[in-house]
Amino acid sequence: MTDDPSPDLRASDRDRDRVAEVLRDALAEGRLDMAEFEERLEAAYTARTYGELAPITRDLPATGTAAAPAPVSFTKEPARGGSWAGRIVGGEGSSTGAVAIMSGFQRKGRWTVPKRFNCFAFWGGGEIDLREADFADREVEINCVAVMGGVQVIVPPGVEVVVRGIGIMGGFDHPRDDGPPEPGAPRVIIGGLAFWGGVDVTRKITRAEQQRLKEQRRQERLERRKSRKELD
Repeated sequence: MTDDPSPDLRASDRDRDRVAEVLRDALAEGRLDMAEFEERLEAAYTARTYGELAPITRDLPATGTAAAPAPVSFTKEPARGGSWAGRIVGGEGSSTGAVAIMSGFQRKGRWTVPKRFNCFAFWGGGEIDLREADFADREVEINCVAVMGGVQVIVPPGVEVVVRGIGIMGGFDHPRDDGPPEPGAPRVIIGGLAFWGGVDVTRKITRAEQQRLKEQRRQERLERRKSRKELD
């Protein structure tokens, strides 16, 4: 698939999320006002094809840069391998912070977590999903301030998590089923303050792994049915 796919091809949820990420950065930089942002965000999440998605960001620069306008790439990236070493990539990170004031933010999919990521949620919420992320360093810190709001941090199995946040009439939830870290996996330190709010840290497998397990269970059910029929 090329960067200029047929406009009639169906868009995926990840394609829509890429467009939404560009729109959120444009709002933070003052390129869009709130009304324009909400209108385009709604258009992005209701778009069914590439032809409907492409015009939404056509007049906006690529994420995190003031360069000439660039369309969001819809090229499907190859599946990544299982080694953590390939996901600790160095550099500055593709996003260093996020703000949600009576609104929300997301950082998910393929992005690079910086050495320190700062986020603030006031009467709003945020989602920081690390399951498909790369990491700028072997150890990264996510600093969350939630005031009458909430932030959810999703980490994959095998990543070491240290929670150091302070809750005042609020709290920081540690991940459940916290097994030993995998060799070479990054260490994620989650700190900050939750005042009448909360920071929830959970472990989840990737959507691809969820789909694989779902398909595996389906195949097992088919095999059991086949075995029962052979016994009848």
